[in-house]
Amino acid sequence: MRKRAGRTVVIGAVMLAAALSIGAREKKGSEKMVAKGPFDVNIAPIETAHKDVKEIARYSAEKMYHGDLEGTGVGEMLASSGTVKGSGTYVAMELVSGTLADKKGTFVLGHIGTMQGGAQNLSINVVPDSGTGELAGISGKMNIIIAPDGKHSYEFEYKIEKQ
Repeated sequence: MRKRAGRTVVIGAVMLAAALSIGAREKKGSEKMVAKGPFDVNIAPIETAHKDVKEIARYSAEKMYHGDLEGTGVGEMLASSGTVKGSGTYVAMELVSGTLADKKGTFVLGHIGTMQGGAQNLSINVVPDSGTGELAGISGKMNIIIAPDGKHSYEFEYKIEKQ
């Protein structure tokens, strides 16, 4: 009976160590990461269903991401400018396809941006459960930086939860 109890303790300890090891690997795989780099963007007007409404404009957007995220983004944006220069709001949905941290796949970004007097307030987040391929389980928030010369770059804080 004693031998059996001893084996049970040893087997239990081995199983616990294995579970902790797996948990540590899963946790490590879901640590927050930061990707950075420049991107190019092309925006073109799209005809809206409400042609007589001048206060709301619709655009298509195409992006080329470089740096830690290599890929493309395609999407649509609705925007409205205020009566004061440098003020307005936009909302957009963007499908990003590419390679991030050597993982290939797609995910969708939801954008909400407001600018007042030239000061911007952006919220760009990964749409929950939109990741595919090796990017399944991705979540995060992107920040867009526009340099004084007009060049765009991104900082993308993300994590990929194991599926």
